[in-house]
Amino acid sequence: MEFRPCIDIHNGKVKQIVGGSLKDKGDCATENFVATHDAAYYAQLYRKAGVRGGHIIMLNAASSEYFEATKSQAVAALKAYPGGLQIGGGIHCENASEYLEAGASHVIVTSYVFRDGRIHYDNLKKLADTVGKEHLVLDLSCRRTKDGYLIVTDRWQKMTEEKVTEELLDRLSDYCDEFLIHAVDVEGKANGIEETLAGFLGGWGKRPLTYAGGVHEYDDIQLLKQLGKGRINVTVGSALDLFGGNLAFEKILQICQNA
Repeated sequence: MEFRPCIDIHNGKVKQIVGGSLKDKGDCATENFVATHDAAYYAQLYRKAGVRGGHIIMLNAASSEYFEATKSQAVAALKAYPGGLQIGGGIHCENASEYLEAGASHVIVTSYVFRDGRIHYDNLKKLADTVGKEHLVLDLSCRRTKDGYLIVTDRWQKMTEEKVTEELLDRLSDYCDEFLIHAVDVEGKANGIEETLAGFLGGWGKRPLTYAGGVHEYDDIQLLKQLGKGRINVTVGSALDLFGGNLAFEKILQICQNA
């Protein structure tokens, strides 16, 4: 198990938000934490700690008046830790290479691939061919429904018809290097992990997987290790002391390294 840190950027500032509260209209979200430091500060901190594979998520739509400020923060973070961070948020074939050239190890994609409620394999193949599957992470952020975990897109605002299953993970693995999976219903709430989802992901375990959502105490990390059979990496957002929470960054690193 690895700790995969995050840098979420909204309206040009590093923030922790309640994931399901994000709205493009008005560029609003329920905020748990707004940083006084910029994104490059956190990138340098992760670099100094030797933590790789963290993800930067740009939370504004490209049409937002805040997008350029958010992008500027993101690019500064990539340049502060070249090769050490992944980036997602509005990535598509035309701009993916720009972020890799700025220093991203991988680009993270959802909405460009999952459109109109389904997977567009033409877009997925085109993207994998453009950047190389070794530089591509698919974000399968999902919500729990009576039919299972359905993938959500467009900054977690639109439901798709695609269910997270072993068959889907097997198919998508042909095109990507890793998966990032936000459990959107618990994201930003620091009220416990989505245990059923974690157990399912650990049972598959054929590609690197990073789970995000709900971690609020050290025992959650141990539970994630147990449910995920040690195959799942973890992100901690609002509960992390770097973002105003109670869980110490250094202790989480220690737990993950011993997991």
